[in-house]
Amino acid sequence: MKILTNTAAVGLAFTLFALGAQFQEIPGGIKAEVDPYLIELQFYTPSIVRVTKRLQTHSFTNQSLSVIAKPQQVQYRIGSGNGVVTLESTDLRVVLELATGRISFAGSNGIVLLVEKERGFGFTNFNDAGVPSLSAWQSFVLGKEEAIFGLGQQQHGKLVQRGVKLRMIQGNTDDYVPIFVSEKGYGVIWDNCSPTLFADTQEETTFRSEVCESIDYYFVFGKNVDGVIAGIRELTGRAPMLPVWAFGYWQCKERYKSRSEIVGVARKYRELGVPLDGVILDWRYWGNNYLWNAMEFLDPEFPDPAGMIREIHGMNCKIMISIWNSFGPMTKQYRELKEIGALLDFITWPESGCDLWPPRLDYPSGVRVYDAYNPTARDIYWKYLKNGLLTLGIDGWWIDSSEPDHLQFKDSDLDVQTYLGSFRRVRNAYPLMTVGGVYTHQRQESSDRRVLILTRSAFTGQQRYGSIVWSGDVVASWQSLRNQIPAALNFSLCGIPYWNSDIGGFFLWNFPRKLVDPEYRELYVRWLQFGTFCGMMRSHGTDAPREIYQFGTKGDPEFNAIERFINLRYLLLPYIYSAAWEVTANHSTLMRALVMDFVGDQRAVRLADQFMFGKSILVCPVTERMYATKEKLDLTRIKTKKVYLPKGTIWYDFWTGEEFIGGQEVERECPLDMIPLFVRAGSILPIGPKVQYSTQKKWDELEIRVYGGANGQFVLYEDELDSYNYEKGMYTTITFDWDDSAGTLTIGDRQGAFPGMLEERIFKVVLVSSGKGIADVPTQVCDKEIKYTGKKTAVKLR
Repeated sequence: MKILTNTAAVGLAFTLFALGAQFQEIPGGIKAEVDPYLIELQFYTPSIVRVTKRLQTHSFTNQSLSVIAKPQQVQYRIGSGNGVVTLESTDLRVVLELATGRISFAGSNGIVLLVEKERGFGFTNFNDAGVPSLSAWQSFVLGKEEAIFGLGQQQHGKLVQRGVKLRMIQGNTDDYVPIFVSEKGYGVIWDNCSPTLFADTQEETTFRSEVCESIDYYFVFGKNVDGVIAGIRELTGRAPMLPVWAFGYWQCKERYKSRSEIVGVARKYRELGVPLDGVILDWRYWGNNYLWNAMEFLDPEFPDPAGMIREIHGMNCKIMISIWNSFGPMTKQYRELKEIGALLDFITWPESGCDLWPPRLDYPSGVRVYDAYNPTARDIYWKYLKNGLLTLGIDGWWIDSSEPDHLQFKDSDLDVQTYLGSFRRVRNAYPLMTVGGVYTHQRQESSDRRVLILTRSAFTGQQRYGSIVWSGDVVASWQSLRNQIPAALNFSLCGIPYWNSDIGGFFLWNFPRKLVDPEYRELYVRWLQFGTFCGMMRSHGTDAPREIYQFGTKGDPEFNAIERFINLRYLLLPYIYSAAWEVTANHSTLMRALVMDFVGDQRAVRLADQFMFGKSILVCPVTERMYATKEKLDLTRIKTKKVYLPKGTIWYDFWTGEEFIGGQEVERECPLDMIPLFVRAGSILPIGPKVQYSTQKKWDELEIRVYGGANGQFVLYEDELDSYNYEKGMYTTITFDWDDSAGTLTIGDRQGAFPGMLEERIFKVVLVSSGKGIADVPTQVCDKEIKYTGKKTAVKLR
């Protein structure tokens, strides 16, 4: 075998020949002619390699909308002989068979991770809106028992994505991100945004894209799943910090119809003493459908919108507002976009200009989606958004229908031309472009306020745009609640860390009695408990309002259960905000499939109804009816649920402090106001104060809960809570280290500084054991109380 060593990603002018094929070195790798194809392999990092394949007769360069990284200088070796070419970095060994074009990937230890199927790729001619083009496919061969995850969000209820067949084209409740991640610690990013068929069988795993003139994918070897997520984000963008108030509780419905109604919601929460950080104003504040998405308050029920927003802010509450990607024909935006040819001609919501159901199609609305691929159109969009809403003081954007809505779908609609060619060619990247347009413009406007975007769809790389994605207009049912868990986990495993669902389900079609139905009330409580451990805790839906006071008054079981978990969300804010910093700084993931932390436990890897929230808390939502009869909730007998505790660690019941050995199934009582929560040994949880909103009190007195049985570490992160000054290094971290054998907690020196930081504070340390579980309000007697002034200190706990 001939060995060539390249110490930098600099191309050398030589060509080698083997078995009638030839290859040539290019910056970072090689290109090889494997008749009739041209194949290129290029290292981006020592653990990431890009693979492209095209017909030699077809010149085409893929301009990625998702990948923003440039190749690094990578040390690697090239070897050739026996009909193969080998590229080897410190982390990866990539082998190209020159006779067939088949590629295999192995770690530096030589263990094969993934192999393309032999002769498992190709191209066919395709007419793309009159333009001669190509479709293409690429097949891989996975291990028979290998578990893979990702591919975005679907409602099929499966966690492991084996044996699935998906037509990947963005929809209301299905968000497609063409990435799969293996339990072996690698991932594949298929870099194509046209409609794509993904199909997995025991024989092959295939991506097949409708418009694909150059097969283009990235192999990411992370050694573990966290490493794969890190690689995805290094290629497609880091996730910025969200403001702390994004992690509080949000109330919404479809829809608040007047100023007095939405202001009244915030006021009622404050009167009840139930925490709330934000309210969300849904559609039609602009008036009729011909004025759809005018980005102005044109409905007379919303007089003095600036005053309304000041009134909401005066209650220490934020407001988010619905904006869309489409415009009615009487709006200023429509007229300006039409002048530059930046409206897409297909039917979208709403179809009718009349506010009637069913819609009167003899009065068409004329609403059209705007061309978010066009940079001038994105400028126009932002101009009206800024002038009409941002200047009023709106805090966040709810970009609805970001897939976008495409009604009365016809294949010919994909022939519609966009700024980047046919809609078909770029279809799935629409949410990336429209969300990115808003984020980028607002970042250019100011760095004083962090961008917060709630949106219904996503594509590869969208984590870089400060967005939280929700699962769309799902129908309320127990099965739908169960489906949300694997949907969230697979979505998060595509590198996009913040997800939520409409707590309680959007539609109540299965519950004609609506809130009178005891079963729905139970379902809502259980959904809200799950929502406590999502990226955003947000109640929303149609058919019936969902505010806490719709479920009774203080003392009523449903009200008490809802209030308990809203309060719990706020007690966990220091933990959640620090976990968010781990997402930004170290590419971590908030909602974690068990494959991320327990890959050696095959039972845990395949569990679709449990997950880790951060790296410490095991969440097992209740997804079955337990207490509802036809007429009431019968709470006279407490029901139980079985929970599997992953092996390799000790677990503590979050509520009681009781200790369990991992690797077993336990039965946990589940009263209406409780779901099974467990904390792994070695965890250190900071518990915040009881508050009415996220910034009401400083974190000057925190309870620090230590879970023994293993060594552990936790980094408490703090900053200004709502600016981008953290990007300039204006933040602090305090590292807590637990030495289990010594029974000592060491609190390290405070690192960093920012204006207004706490110079001193109290830490109340609790070594958790049976009988010392968490209380609703952390008022129990602590084991040690420490006055911390920023200097290293150690405390002996046993």
